[in-house]
Amino acid sequence: MLHGMQSHTSPPRSRRLVTVLAGLAVAVVATTAARPAFAIKQFFDEFKELYVNAEGSDSEKALAEAVATAKCNVCHFGRSKKNRNAYGEALDALLDKKEDKKNVEKIRESLEKVAAMEGPDGKTYGARMKAGMLPADAPEGE
Repeated sequence: MLHGMQSHTSPPRSRRLVTVLAGLAVAVVATTAARPAFAIKQFFDEFKELYVNAEGSDSEKALAEAVATAKCNVCHFGRSKKNRNAYGEALDALLDKKEDKKNVEKIRESLEKVAAMEGPDGKTYGARMKAGMLPADAPEGE
């Protein structure tokens, strides 16, 4: 084959490039579409600091296990970070993710205030956690 001429057995470079780019686009969409909701790291870290004790009583161990499994879904549900369960909604009313993410005192105060609030099931969020359960469940049907 002469230098600079294309072989008839392989597609032109531009077609191969389009195929590679299309494959990459599909891979990016597939990996981002399946991501679960995520929490503000500082909020989640303070939640764990206040309420999670993997070495404590049976109910504390149960909560630690539930939190480790749920991760961001302690406050969220589904795949969008905008979906919040009742506990997440109560925290959202007290905390601003941009302004408060470095304010440990405000985060802790808000967590404690919400723990004393009654959830949809008639129990306080704190009582649920003391019983080894997550503070709230995802809304029905989710």
